[in-house]
Amino acid sequence: MWSSQHIALNHITQQHMCSHLPMFMETILDVAKRRGITLPARTVEGMKQICVIHQPATLTEFLGKFAAYMHVIAGDREAIKRIAREFVEDKAKEGVIYVEVRYSPHLLANTDVEPIPWNQKEGDLSPDEVVHLVNQGLAEGEAAYKIKARSILCCMRHMPSWSMDVVELCKKYKKSGVVAIDLAGDESLNCEAFPGHRMAYEEAARCGIHRTVHAGEAVEVLKAERIGHGYNTLKDQVLYKQLLEQNMHFEVCPISSKLTGACHPDFTEHPVITFRKDKANYSLNTDDPLIFNSTLHLDYITAKDYMGFTEEEFKRLNINSANSSFLPEREKKDLVNKLYEAYGMVENTVFLNEALIKSA
Repeated sequence: MWSSQHIALNHITQQHMCSHLPMFMETILDVAKRRGITLPARTVEGMKQICVIHQPATLTEFLGKFAAYMHVIAGDREAIKRIAREFVEDKAKEGVIYVEVRYSPHLLANTDVEPIPWNQKEGDLSPDEVVHLVNQGLAEGEAAYKIKARSILCCMRHMPSWSMDVVELCKKYKKSGVVAIDLAGDESLNCEAFPGHRMAYEEAARCGIHRTVHAGEAVEVLKAERIGHGYNTLKDQVLYKQLLEQNMHFEVCPISSKLTGACHPDFTEHPVITFRKDKANYSLNTDDPLIFNSTLHLDYITAKDYMGFTEEEFKRLNINSANSSFLPEREKKDLVNKLYEAYGMVENTVFLNEALIKSA
């Protein structure tokens, strides 16, 4: 019988900081009251009705949900730090021992960013200070809830002028909690048309900054080490087999893939079933749980009930997730060992041998 808590040990890579439950919406209402900001609803349930997507939606509809609450957080030091700390608390309650949370520092700033997002007036909170505040909040959460939290800074596809700033922030805070760079947003805006992203990723690779991308051009153009979702790679079997041989890690999010229309709405036809059958290197994650009204448990139980996942497969993917994390090697080894200990396994099992063979 599969346990939803996985011996209270899970691993998340695909999570957005400014979209977590259950405390997040209460915090938004609290911050809005303190700042004198009028929201379209005055209760948690009312705001959830506005923010949550229940049926597959377009990317435009999905992105539009952020506009309902992001202006409350952006530009506010106390709110940003608080949300980062509460994010870690939420993850601890879900049984997570390590999380890599991603966000765009520019979308939370109100100075040194052009254009200033969310129709804010210019203030004095820069993207650099946003990263510092998030690092502080995550560190406080780590100390309080005894889990490990790191962050990934996002470039935004529609704003290539921000991307070099993002990689410089990754370099500056590499030893303070930032482990990688990401490229998120509308994937129809490819990197060939926006060379600022490619330049940033080239600099990241040169400086040893880890790289993940939500994109098909991830491997060849941006030299990514992990791919966000990666479902469309199955349409190109040559590329897919190449990625399997490279042991490329796929960051899979079942619930969000349905609600964004990225996959067939029938979970029994989800691409992760192919990943599972092919013994691919992937993780199960929760993506924007506020907007999708989801939890890590829901993504796991969906994989169990509709995709044929077994206890052994959950163990395998969590160990692969840990091995594909962006932690320094010593910390990564400690994380992997913690999983083996919790799962009652020894290091010379088939899972570790498989990981070592693929990474060789």
